[in-house]
Amino acid sequence: MLKSDLVNILVAKKGVTQKQAEATIEVIFGSMKDALVGDGKVGENIEIRGLGAFHVKHYGAYQGRNPKTGEPIAVRAKRGILFRAGKELKDRVNKPGPDGKVPPLNPNQQ
Repeated sequence: MLKSDLVNILVAKKGVTQKQAEATIEVIFGSMKDALVGDGKVGENIEIRGLGAFHVKHYGAYQGRNPKTGEPIAVRAKRGILFRAGKELKDRVNKPGPDGKVPPLNPNQQ
């Protein structure tokens, strides 16, 4: 799903204009980005009930190596963003079909 798909769904379901829907989505995503970035320190976590939670994780600096040459390389500290799906979302994704089985991720899989 793309951001434009979310805008189109908002227009269709709530009857708002395209510009209002785009502005709404931008405010939501912008607020989420601002919360995760924080003020130069580790940002806030975001929890959306029924969906999941975004967490900022700090990775410390370490000594790595170039896999081709074996030369040591200093890897600087960084932050990453993790998403952990909530129980409700996991349950919906894994909901068994009419045959009682969870459908495969790829419909062509057997």
